[in-house]
Amino acid sequence: MNIIEFYFDVGSPYSYVGFHQIQKIAEKYQAEIIWKPILLGAVFKATGNNSPMAVPAKAQYSMTDLKRWAKLWNIPVKMNPNFPINTLNAMRLITATQLFQPEQFLKVLTGVFDAMFHDPKDLNALTELLQVAESVGLDKDQVEAWLSDEKVKNELKFLTEEAVSRGVFGAPTWFVKDEMFWGVDHLHFVENSLQNI
Repeated sequence: MNIIEFYFDVGSPYSYVGFHQIQKIAEKYQAEIIWKPILLGAVFKATGNNSPMAVPAKAQYSMTDLKRWAKLWNIPVKMNPNFPINTLNAMRLITATQLFQPEQFLKVLTGVFDAMFHDPKDLNALTELLQVAESVGLDKDQVEAWLSDEKVKNELKFLTEEAVSRGVFGAPTWFVKDEMFWGVDHLHFVENSLQNI
């Protein structure tokens, strides 16, 4: 089976759009997605990169550009008024679900992404994140325990460091075999690569 590795952070609006579109591509080419949750802020720090939001003109353009891609692919998107959001707890939740309840992973990831950019919630607030977790069927007390679990922390750190070691400098980033593709505007190259495997 073809493999697509997907490095993402739920705080990235382009990761949200890419999350939806890569599933369509994977289905089309019968590919398996290997989900790689990372902390984008740590990637920026390690690589000397910055969020587009740090440059006002680029931030304004990015929001227009995001809407273009969302319209092209018919993906509902609504910018979170609380943006930017510290995604540490959200990414630990996603990592923990992947580790301990993998059968729930896609449902949880979809719920968190939706709470970021479809029906926006203030996920800076732990109470809001826990409500999202409960809404997708997780136990609130279990989730709180996961957020301080050393195995979860170490796994998220490992995947973030792995991303940097492979040349990742932003999100969303995909790998097909050892070829890296950054940004939703390069998903056609992901498709080309899958066609040629």
